[in-house]
Amino acid sequence: MFKENLRVALRAIAANKLRSVLTMLGIIIGVSAVISLVALGNGVDQFINGQFAKQGSNLVFIIPVRVEQGKGANRAGFAAGPNSRQGQSLSLTLNDVEALKNKSRVPDLAYVAPLAQGGARAFNGDTKYLGSLRATSPDYRHFNNWGTTYGDWFDEAAYNSKQRVALIGSYAYTKLFPDGGDPVGLEIRLNDIAFRVIGVLKERSGGTQGSEDDSIIIPLTTFRERMQPLKNAKGQTVAGFVLAQAADQDKVDAMVQQVTDVLRQEHGIQFAGEDDFSVGSQRDLQNTVGAVTGALTIFLAAIAGISLFVGGIGIMNIMLVSVTERTREIGLRKAIGARRSIILMQFVAESIFLSLLGGTIGIALGWGMAQLVVIFSNGSFQALVTPGSVALAFGFSAFVGLVFGVYPAWRASQLNPIEALRYE
Repeated sequence: MFKENLRVALRAIAANKLRSVLTMLGIIIGVSAVISLVALGNGVDQFINGQFAKQGSNLVFIIPVRVEQGKGANRAGFAAGPNSRQGQSLSLTLNDVEALKNKSRVPDLAYVAPLAQGGARAFNGDTKYLGSLRATSPDYRHFNNWGTTYGDWFDEAAYNSKQRVALIGSYAYTKLFPDGGDPVGLEIRLNDIAFRVIGVLKERSGGTQGSEDDSIIIPLTTFRERMQPLKNAKGQTVAGFVLAQAADQDKVDAMVQQVTDVLRQEHGIQFAGEDDFSVGSQRDLQNTVGAVTGALTIFLAAIAGISLFVGGIGIMNIMLVSVTERTREIGLRKAIGARRSIILMQFVAESIFLSLLGGTIGIALGWGMAQLVVIFSNGSFQALVTPGSVALAFGFSAFVGLVFGVYPAWRASQLNPIEALRYE
């Protein structure tokens, strides 16, 4: 009997091809939107996790402001005076960095590096390039596993003696040295100060402007001496941000506590006093970002799901029209012995088949739309169509067909056979 109902449903669908296509259109649009948006959301999540993985899950950020839950960052510890730059935080210094390097005080720390950033006007002769400037210490290379194409990183001797040396990113290298070749030993000017090139960094982010590859890296000591002198009230050189890396992923929490204790001691903060800095792990940041992207993906999928609801209403409308058009047929079938349940199952099967067919087409279309994004991004971004999202979209389309097909089917099954045979 099921096969007979399905055969009758397919024959009715084939007899009204255009109407069937228009009926499925809402389901197709809804399912394709859900599939493509969820795939893009999964791709964003994978991309972000990949960026975090490059840095390592045992990375810890130390920022020179106190961040309060629900209140953001306060203004304590910021520079204000005739010889300081307003808005620059003063709470972390190079003295703090040296204290953190003490293994007896922070035994679970592997590397620590200060980091200050800004813009750079770089010149190689008449060739000009506007990029980003990063001032840090030799240990910064360990946080990124950032190798070089030419030359090498500056060492502790160059850092401590405040030498004017620079490493240039792969994108900055192509702009400053368009003819290529090994630039090690050549001179460039950064913000009108001469620097000697000691290395070219390997490409990391596709070699584009606005990525890590447009950076120029110099010693922080040189930066504070010649480009942006900045000291706190005690005359200590300001570090800016500080990055720390735990010796092991399982020791991140212990290291966070050790870093906090050392900095509170260095800053003379009493037991009940508030910190003038904040310490957070990359794992915490990754979890927060993951929660945000996950919620955004669900929200977008829910918005796209509205079109599935609209498509279901379209199916119900068309099925009601079909019932009206086939009133005489229904009356004839009931007159020769067809039970109400048979009529009901026939129209329900027709509705579900339309939904499933529309859902299948929508899945294929959604996958294709997601792949177009991958193509336009030159492969730097991946859209992930998971079996779970396909099963969800397919199941939901069947559910829509069932729910919105029940009423028209029930109405068809309730027709009086005599009245139906008289219908014109």
